[in-house]
Amino acid sequence: MAYDETTYRRPEEQPTDPAAYRANTLAAADQRRRAEEMESAEATVDVRDDDGRDRLGIHLGWEVVLLLAAGAFGFLLWRLDANAFQRPALDGLLITGAAIGLLTLGAGLTLRAGVPNLAIGPIALAASLHYAEQGDLGLLKAVIPALIIATAGALAVGTLVVVLHVPGWVATLAAALGVIVYDQLRVAPVAVQGGYDPTDQAFFLFGGFALLAVLGGALGTVSPVRRWLGSLRPGGDPARRRGVGVAVPVIGSLLLSSVFAVGAGILIAAQSKGPIVPGTGLEWTGIAVGLALLAGTSAYGRRGGMFGTLFAVIAFTLYLDWSNRKNLEIALFATAAAVLGGGLIVTRLVESFGRPLLPANGDEWNAAPTTAAQNWTPDLESWTPATTASRTDRWDEGPWGSAR
Repeated sequence: MAYDETTYRRPEEQPTDPAAYRANTLAAADQRRRAEEMESAEATVDVRDDDGRDRLGIHLGWEVVLLLAAGAFGFLLWRLDANAFQRPALDGLLITGAAIGLLTLGAGLTLRAGVPNLAIGPIALAASLHYAEQGDLGLLKAVIPALIIATAGALAVGTLVVVLHVPGWVATLAAALGVIVYDQLRVAPVAVQGGYDPTDQAFFLFGGFALLAVLGGALGTVSPVRRWLGSLRPGGDPARRRGVGVAVPVIGSLLLSSVFAVGAGILIAAQSKGPIVPGTGLEWTGIAVGLALLAGTSAYGRRGGMFGTLFAVIAFTLYLDWSNRKNLEIALFATAAAVLGGGLIVTRLVESFGRPLLPANGDEWNAAPTTAAQNWTPDLESWTPATTASRTDRWDEGPWGSAR
């Protein structure tokens, strides 16, 4: 019996090739390298995307469209009733435009700051009801309490958003529901008791809104201001705290938007020919936010145009007067839904074509094999190690085997 007989040999195992371990090690290292490169690229894109250097070409082009829409509605209104552009009808048109414009300014400002104020409609309605009840005491005595309450509420909501770092639309929605409770305490329409007539200052009021809209849009084109105001814009993890630096733009935008809503409510009540009907006011929130989006303000924050708010408010005011004279009887909620839908489309255009162009990062990685590695291909799965001499590793071979 010889030790090298097949019966007494160990069963042969699959040979272990060190090149396989090397291939697996290279694959894991390359995967880690690619993951690090992707994370670095995403971080670079986030930094560049948040630096405020947005392209304004899409805003300028869309503002031309808004201007043409305003001209079209103006022509339709003139064809229907040429007296609509003569006093006193023109004064009422300007007051309506100023009131809608103040609401749109507040919505656009808070959208840019990343904390859309959904309470502006209920606040405006509450201010109208308050003025209708207290207007006989005088304009200042009726307006000051409303301003104080709106300011205190804005400060409370802004502090809540900053301290807890919660989405602004949720916090302002809760505030809107609270204001609606106050609005619906009345069970019947409230007759306006004040004697203030804003039509005497119609040109000044609308001119003030137009000046605020253009100046605000011009300031928004400055990169540092744009970046500072939109510092709460989501980037990466939206739940990550932004720090105390966002307190000023968040609280300030909520404060100004609430003050604008109070002013809009006073104007609506002062020029109303009938009693103020209690409701929710959410239809005016939808109209204001929708107009701000149609004006080119992004729903994600920070991005916005220069003249879009002014042109969008003019177009909508002319459309509203034209539809009333045509007796179309379209519900404000339906109008708000349509305006919001169009605004979402504009937001997608602004985000797609308004983000900054990323500069080239140098020479791109070349996946072509080099002469030093003839057996390497870009796909690791098709990588084959260099051929090595086959090894039998039999114990009966070699200097001590049976063949010796």
